[in-house]
Amino acid sequence: MKTRVLVTGFDPFGGEQVNPALEAIKRLTGRVIEDEVGAIHVIPVEIPTVFGTSIASLRQAIDANRPDIVICVGQAGGRHHITPERVAINVNDARIPDNEGNQPIDEPIVADGPAAYWTGLPIKAIVRALQDAGIPASVSNTAGTYVCNHLFYGLMHLLNTEYPGIRGGFIHIPFLPEQVVDKEAPSMSLDAIVRAVEIAVQVSARQQTDIHVSAGKEF
Repeated sequence: MKTRVLVTGFDPFGGEQVNPALEAIKRLTGRVIEDEVGAIHVIPVEIPTVFGTSIASLRQAIDANRPDIVICVGQAGGRHHITPERVAINVNDARIPDNEGNQPIDEPIVADGPAAYWTGLPIKAIVRALQDAGIPASVSNTAGTYVCNHLFYGLMHLLNTEYPGIRGGFIHIPFLPEQVVDKEAPSMSLDAIVRAVEIAVQVSARQQTDIHVSAGKEF
């Protein structure tokens, strides 16, 4: 059995010279992971950090590649862990402009869309597998209100309205070490991030339903 997994990463934004999401998916170019479910073909795609354009680029990538699963990856500077996201909310509220100078505030992503979408990934199973591999990980209950959440919501809206046979979701990752030389913030090596994405791909391909364990947070 062959499973096709589209994995996206954003270009650098907010004055950063690199984006760990993009650097990680570059490492997965041409990667075929042999798993108990069969061959998993990883398809990396770069996405612009731009409101609106990011969702359009994702739609083009889905149409071109017809994946079984879509995993979008984004940078969450300040986080210590790999954090699969539980929910996407229908709002753009940008703290800083995107890479084309857009800064929507208090605007819906989809005017007539639902308030939120749950992820389609087995996020708790992914977290457990990452922890078992020695990689810090936890479930996140907020994807923010910037382009990451924008793309996450856009993905789930597409999957719920146009591509019902595809599963998908979003994972946030920390800064790379070279990004925190001049700031007090946690980081994670690129090797660890790449391995984390590989594990997330494998777990997502292996199981459709999540495990039932506590991962609640107060924030």
